[in-house]
Amino acid sequence: MKTTWKDIAPVPNSTEFLDIVLSRTQRRLPTQIRAGFKISRIRAFYTRKVKYTSETFSEKIQAILDGFPKLQDIHPFHRDLMNTLYDADHFRIALGQLSTAKRLIETVARDYVRLLKYGQSLFQCKQLKRAALGRMATITRRLKDPLVYLEQVRQHLGRLPSIDPNTRTLLICGYPNTGKSSFLKNISRADVDIQPYAFTTKSLFVGHFDYKMLRFQAIDTPGILDHPLEEMNTIEMQSVTAIAHLRSAILYFMDLSEHCGYSVDAQIQLYHNIKPLFANKLTFIVINKIDLLRPDQLDTITQEKIQSLLKAGEVELMEISCATTENVMTARNAACDRLIAVRNAEKLKAGTNSAGEATGRLGDLLRRIHVAQPMGGVVRETFIPEAALNRIRTDPEDPNRPKTERDLELENGGPGVYNINLKKNYLLENDEWKSDKIPEIFDGKNVYDFVDPDIEAKLQALEDEEEKLAAEGFYDEEEHMTDDEEAEVRYKAELIREKRVLLRNEAKMRKSLKNRAVIPRSIKAKKLSEIERHLESLGHDAAPIAARARSMSRGRSAARPAPDADAMDIDNDDPRARSAALRAKSRGRSQSNRRDDGVTDEMARSKADRLQKLGQMKMNRMARQGEADRHVGTTMPKHLFAGKRSQGKTQRR
Repeated sequence: MKTTWKDIAPVPNSTEFLDIVLSRTQRRLPTQIRAGFKISRIRAFYTRKVKYTSETFSEKIQAILDGFPKLQDIHPFHRDLMNTLYDADHFRIALGQLSTAKRLIETVARDYVRLLKYGQSLFQCKQLKRAALGRMATITRRLKDPLVYLEQVRQHLGRLPSIDPNTRTLLICGYPNTGKSSFLKNISRADVDIQPYAFTTKSLFVGHFDYKMLRFQAIDTPGILDHPLEEMNTIEMQSVTAIAHLRSAILYFMDLSEHCGYSVDAQIQLYHNIKPLFANKLTFIVINKIDLLRPDQLDTITQEKIQSLLKAGEVELMEISCATTENVMTARNAACDRLIAVRNAEKLKAGTNSAGEATGRLGDLLRRIHVAQPMGGVVRETFIPEAALNRIRTDPEDPNRPKTERDLELENGGPGVYNINLKKNYLLENDEWKSDKIPEIFDGKNVYDFVDPDIEAKLQALEDEEEKLAAEGFYDEEEHMTDDEEAEVRYKAELIREKRVLLRNEAKMRKSLKNRAVIPRSIKAKKLSEIERHLESLGHDAAPIAARARSMSRGRSAARPAPDADAMDIDNDDPRARSAALRAKSRGRSQSNRRDDGVTDEMARSKADRLQKLGQMKMNRMARQGEADRHVGTTMPKHLFAGKRSQGKTQRR
């Protein structure tokens, strides 16, 4: 169970809260949008801003709500202590206001996202975004008082001592100035303030110490005055809360010398008033300052009143002096012993039912323990077998002692020279087999998998069968192939070998090229003169092909063939018109449409457009950052340019 809340994150005020959320929205989201963009993109841009701002508000508010303890989930001691210090109703109201603000911000975001889906222009979408962020900011500004209150509660919670309600505890209580803080300082490592006036301790102080390898905590409570519960202040209510809810041993301190400023009768009356809080708790009455006045020095009436507080076996009386440390550690040890015994008894009692039978953890433990006893009350004496008694002792001086591996090692050269023979104790039919080398792996296979006890009989059966077939002439007939059949077989075998070589070379080429072109473009290109010579060598006329290739070249020379000019209906006498027409024709060939590159027909084009829109639909609906959003990187990283330059290396700046 959580006993401290020092890790609660700081709570910002309303202005800081707004700065944190809005600056984060500005840093994390794109900031460039133009009226020329598609309306769907403009809507997605502002929808994303509204959604992200709402999510950031909700995340920050939820972190604050989760950081503070929930009163219904913590120990009753911590719950009443928080009610005493901070007023539980005020605390609940502050957390409830934050939860309501979170819900309202989510509602605002949902409503304006719905309106942004129907925005018709950049200006309209921008105004809707401003209205949404403005309403969120107004809701946040109304949280000014709850945020300030929760920050004060957080700071105070972090200063509270860490009190574990379930551990072994000594609770010190009584009137002010009776020596409670002095006792705590003497028995533990707590650094408490000690002054000779009342109400020095205004809050709970905790000290820890070890006794019998166990950790104990001692709690010093503020002084309590003898008046009704409804008239007690916050300081006194802390003591009452600790006494009522902590499972501990109560040490009620009394000052018989009355140097505390209160009479003995008043201290006895206070004990009777708070005694109902001691129900089912181990109680000790500690008489402090015995160096000034001891109980046996009091008058008879006062002594009788003190003795009336002690019930048989329920309340114990201790006499100590914190000024001289007399009996301080003795009283502490006695209280710890009694507390350990009571807690153990409660554990045992919790493991038995009304009939005294063991249940729960104790019953499980007792059921696992079984002590076997001989039947009929027979007593079994200790018995040692005769073989164990007659066994040869391992005495180094005994000549009949069997040799150990240590002895053999010393006889054969000592450590590093002697190597133990692990096969000498093998149980085999022949001792010569012990040194045989048996391979475990042969030809990549486990030899043991092929061990067959009937292998000899099977081999003999195979040999007999072969001899029988040979005697019958089964292997005498030989099949002969003709010359044509043999040639065909040889031809096919040669084809198979060539195909195998081609496949191997292709795989090597594919692996070495790593998906690059097999033939470079520079090598793949052929000159027109080479094509002409090749065609002429084959007996073809290459003139029409050469003329067509020259007419389709990308050059812009003025020498163009006449048929092109006639086809374009251009006046050959006007050089300017002819030059412009030729440039236009060349430009048309050089330009290409990216949308149609790699697309076979119009149906494939429409299918590609539909798939593109489907892929972008989810990002538009969620207002996510897309590939068209602009990203501005940080030009001056803070970790490289911020801070004061100190002595030493500056190579990392």
